[in-house]
Amino acid sequence: MKINLIVVGKLKEKFLVDGVAEYLKRIKKFSTIEVREIAECRTVEEEGQKILSQVPQNSWLCVLDVAGETLSSEDFAKKISALNLNGTSNLTFAIGGAFGLSEELRRAAMFRLSLSKMTFTHQMARLILVEQIYRAFKINRNEPYHW
Repeated sequence: MKINLIVVGKLKEKFLVDGVAEYLKRIKKFSTIEVREIAECRTVEEEGQKILSQVPQNSWLCVLDVAGETLSSEDFAKKISALNLNGTSNLTFAIGGAFGLSEELRRAAMFRLSLSKMTFTHQMARLILVEQIYRAFKINRNEPYHW
């Protein structure tokens, strides 16, 4: 399985850089993962177009969206497992910038995921997402981690 993260902006805080790097290293034991950062744009429409231009062809696209569906860690793991079992080998997760997502990007997504009813910075969302991806692999392998 190949995982792509397409994100707006660079991480600025050292604790976020270090945390994301740690989970990316852990994920690489289970899957290849690539992070593509795009520059912040003047409009969400422009950011949406840039994100969509980076989505690999035939990749399953999930956008992080405040209005998306919330899942437990176990349900997120089941979704990843089901995609893998159904032959989906390329997953892309997109995190928009500070002002959200374009409607074009929302429509293009196969799934819209909300991390929480709480609001997080898009930089914090990156750390939470990579931790949850790692947790999903551990859950799917019945390995201890989530307790």
